[in-house]
Amino acid sequence: MPAISQRGVIMPSSPIRKLVPLSDAAKARGIRVFHLNIGQPDILTPEVALDAIRNAKLPIVSYTHSAGMPEYRRKLSKYYKAAGIDLEPNEMLVTCGGSEAVQMAFMSCLDPLDEVIVPEPFYANYEAFAAAAGACVTPITSTIENGFMLPSIEEFEKVITNKTKAILICNPNNPTGYLYSEQEFQQLRDLILKYDLFLISDEVYREFCYDGAKHYSSMFLKGVEDNVIMVDSVSKRYSECGLRVGLLATKNKEVLAASMKIAQSRLCPPSFGQIAAMASLDVPDEYFKAMNEEYCKRRNFLLEGLNKIPGVYSPIPSGAFYTMAKLPIDDADKFCAWLLEDFSFNNQTVMLAPGSGFYSNRTLGRNEVRIAYVLKIEDLEIALDLLARALKAYPGRTN
Repeated sequence: MPAISQRGVIMPSSPIRKLVPLSDAAKARGIRVFHLNIGQPDILTPEVALDAIRNAKLPIVSYTHSAGMPEYRRKLSKYYKAAGIDLEPNEMLVTCGGSEAVQMAFMSCLDPLDEVIVPEPFYANYEAFAAAAGACVTPITSTIENGFMLPSIEEFEKVITNKTKAILICNPNNPTGYLYSEQEFQQLRDLILKYDLFLISDEVYREFCYDGAKHYSSMFLKGVEDNVIMVDSVSKRYSECGLRVGLLATKNKEVLAASMKIAQSRLCPPSFGQIAAMASLDVPDEYFKAMNEEYCKRRNFLLEGLNKIPGVYSPIPSGAFYTMAKLPIDDADKFCAWLLEDFSFNNQTVMLAPGSGFYSNRTLGRNEVRIAYVLKIEDLEIALDLLARALKAYPGRTN
């Protein structure tokens, strides 16, 4: 049998999805699983988006422009300008989800063995996208003790080499929920200017900011317009994960031209996805206000409950809908598997994402889990009770 590629060998598995077989088996045994492992919102998709799909009069579902429907990009331009982000339609490329936008940015900016610096813990698929591009992720570690704030610029400079080509951040952050400040962005601006690096900014959670905090976009930075690439998506903003419609945006014409070549090779983004995404731009501000209030309530309920459990600690996130929690356990991978294989109470259990999968150094995050507060409070209450009971019964508890 012929051997598979080294790319296929080194490609990391998703820590978010690798426990799915165990979850499926638990459900087959009649166990109800509360999914706090994945960022799938339960907020209803806007009716205007669903109606746009239902009412689409397409005699042929044809290819669209490889860069995305021109009318969608024109409407996006108005949407961003209303948010203070100056983007023209020809400075955007519609992608098959935010994930493809990150991958296109890597493929367009990184050569094999080039390095991209990413604060960890980070969204696990960043490593997979880098591996697909033949590049390497260079992590700098943020810690739960200081709320996962951005490491100092000195820490960045310690790992910059002649192979360093880019810095990638996620703001607000997945998996930590940390919201980067304008001051932190200005420090990054000076750094990428000093070393002539790309700044790839994943901003798919920018509508999810709490306690009056404001989102600061990489596109606000002055003097580094050709260095900045913004990634966006409708998946979380409008609860449209299955549409697979994202965006790569930049002022850099060479990056756009290179990304366009890649876009042509996959032909086009999905037609119906763009139709729904375009309609979603008409959603009133009240939708986001209500959504923000709901997630803030869930966050507050979850964090209060988590930090009441003996031995558990989680900082309060300022954005997105995730938190990283430290648990009194020997190994999060074992614990998360044990929850699905060996634990249940009233025929119920909870599914979490092991923290180690969000670190490049797999020895880190061994007693951490990522929790997505995407369930209603009534379900979060049950999930918290299950977690507390599980921690008491877990044979690998450490204190």
